[in-house]
Amino acid sequence: MQPQLQSIADRLWQAEQTGRPVAPVRDEIAALGGDAIAAAYAVQQFNTARRVRMGHRFVGRKIGLTSLAVQNQLGVDSPDFGALFAEMAVGDGEEVAWSRLLQPKVEAEIALVLERDLPHERHTVADIIGATAYAVAAIEVVGSRIANWDIRLVDTVADNASSSLFVLGTRPVALSALDLAGCGMRMDCRGEPVSVGVGAACLGNPLNAAVWLANTMSSVGSPLKAGDVVMTGALGPMAAVKPGDVYVAQIEGLGCVTAAFGR
Repeated sequence: MQPQLQSIADRLWQAEQTGRPVAPVRDEIAALGGDAIAAAYAVQQFNTARRVRMGHRFVGRKIGLTSLAVQNQLGVDSPDFGALFAEMAVGDGEEVAWSRLLQPKVEAEIALVLERDLPHERHTVADIIGATAYAVAAIEVVGSRIANWDIRLVDTVADNASSSLFVLGTRPVALSALDLAGCGMRMDCRGEPVSVGVGAACLGNPLNAAVWLANTMSSVGSPLKAGDVVMTGALGPMAAVKPGDVYVAQIEGLGCVTAAFGR
């Protein structure tokens, strides 16, 4: 099975390098038999390890599928995760070259930055609070190496949870100063609202998503560590990006963060 999974990983890697999306991979993975989700994460890990070998710096994790509506759409009952690397980080307001993108969409999120490891088999919300240095407003730029966003859970897991880039705000705020479940979010494109949401849209509270991630990463032998960035998941609907768009997300208590795109 390993050669087949490596071949799928290579195909997704080439799609990113060339900017040419590929057909869905779910049927090919399912045809191998066994646990298709575990196989999809193995595909993801091939490309994560490839980046590490190339000298890219691992900086954290993203959580996907934190919206119950999206879970229902894909027929799943839990989130998924992907890896974040330093070259995926974009400065607040920095223009992103269109050539870096592949079928991009944006979503507003709350990012946590850890100051302590999370090594336990089971974590509590208190563990997450105690391990978090601060939160910032964030925009995730998602992208799919799968043509026409024709994805199911196996496709997006294999494709590093459809990750692309991320933008972190520059106003760090202690969790004690925030109501993460009740904070409102509005994301505008050139002054027009394109997404509205609230912290509770992320598994009831972004901290619940972080607990899920901490437990999951411990279970696969890669626990979250001090310094990791955790993108906790969307607070509202995604918005498709066009060349020249500028998105500004405002999250109550955390201020604004801007993602700008070239033509």
